[in-house]
Amino acid sequence: MRGRSGEEEVPLKKRIAYKVDVFFSGHPYAKLLALLLATIILIALGGIALYVVSGSGFLEALWLSWTFVADSGNHADQIGLGPRIVSVSISSGGMLVFATMLGLVSDAISEKVDSWRKGKSEVIEINHILILGWSDKLGSLLKQLAIANKSIGGGVVVVLAERDKEEMEMDIAKLEFDFMGTSVICRSGSPLILADLKKVSVSKARAIIVLASDENADQSDARALRVVLSLTGVKEGLRGHVVVEMSDLDNEPLVKLVGGELIETVVAHDVIGRLMIQCALQPGLAQIWEDILGFENAEFYIKQWPELDGMRFGDVLISFPDAVPCGVKVASKSGKILMNPDDGYVLREGDEVLVIAEDDDTYAPAPLPEVNKGFLPNIPTPPKYPEKILFCGWRRDIHDMIMVLEAFLAPGSELWMFNEVPEKEREIKLTDGGLDIGGLINIKLVHKEGNAVIRRHLESLPLETFDSMSQ
Repeated sequence: MRGRSGEEEVPLKKRIAYKVDVFFSGHPYAKLLALLLATIILIALGGIALYVVSGSGFLEALWLSWTFVADSGNHADQIGLGPRIVSVSISSGGMLVFATMLGLVSDAISEKVDSWRKGKSEVIEINHILILGWSDKLGSLLKQLAIANKSIGGGVVVVLAERDKEEMEMDIAKLEFDFMGTSVICRSGSPLILADLKKVSVSKARAIIVLASDENADQSDARALRVVLSLTGVKEGLRGHVVVEMSDLDNEPLVKLVGGELIETVVAHDVIGRLMIQCALQPGLAQIWEDILGFENAEFYIKQWPELDGMRFGDVLISFPDAVPCGVKVASKSGKILMNPDDGYVLREGDEVLVIAEDDDTYAPAPLPEVNKGFLPNIPTPPKYPEKILFCGWRRDIHDMIMVLEAFLAPGSELWMFNEVPEKEREIKLTDGGLDIGGLINIKLVHKEGNAVIRRHLESLPLETFDSMSQ
């Protein structure tokens, strides 16, 4: 059928079904209200029918109708064909009503339990550590956080990621690690949605860690930027500082610009590359870095000591019997870390001292000890000699690693690059990364193609001539 305007008319049945669907989907208590209305109508119609067939009073008929709805066995006492037919009909309707009610209650309980199981409930915590995202690094991160919280009897770590809560809890359980009192709470949601951030009490967290995703570097950093924008949009503000893991060094300034002083960035891939170079050049350094950067032994701590204000850093060095001062967080420079300042640097109000110590409660400044001044011999700096280094494999930031080696090594050094990337493509990739191959002064690049896991390919190299190797 078509109306006067030429548009097809919707049948009344479809319109009613549509209105009912909108009502049930738009009102949270629609099902309960509909059931209540159906019960009232059933009692009213049943009461009228009983009033007609039984001859009892109207109020008495309504009461009997309610008892038939509430208890289906009450109709057995009715006498006469008419009252029995009406009472059986009312009791049948009552059974249907209570079956529907049980179904609604069961659905509500199932939805609530399912919500808990899927991690949709709110986290009510204060001073917790919030981790946004999921990656392969999460296991080691949770382990280090648990060790760090051991001295305070444990803590709470909340993980918000776009994964199923049960899967996250199962993966964490596979770590088979003693969390030493630290509780790990998983919630399923997106760090890009403010409602999900509020669900994990983002404004009350004492620290927020944004993990890089497993996508390529640009996609991962773009997502990190969007997460930072979401964090800056929290109306309640953020109590703790935010650490963002970046994948590409070139994208770091943009995230810092958006996040401002609130954000600290860590380009983990680049940092690991630089550490690999230092460890390759200095045997034994890897163990030192592992001890310092982990919480199993001594680690870095920053704390303000008002009693040290006005003291020279040279005196600060000998003021801690159980710690090693190695830098200052300068308050006048927006918290910039000054590593190994001059002995004449004077600590000002608000400055914090960076130390290496066993734990944050195991060290404190002591009175200045008496120092017997003596003659300091002039130790000559040992000369640098050319080195020959082998790099196995390829990294997207290898151009940065080459620049670090250029600054470290003596003139005449050689860097052999052994991987499966064709030589012509290597030069293009290095140039696109910003490396001026012709401008290298201290090192010479030697290209070799091959697979580092195939022994025959490795034996084709003069392995005994290399000073160090890295993969």
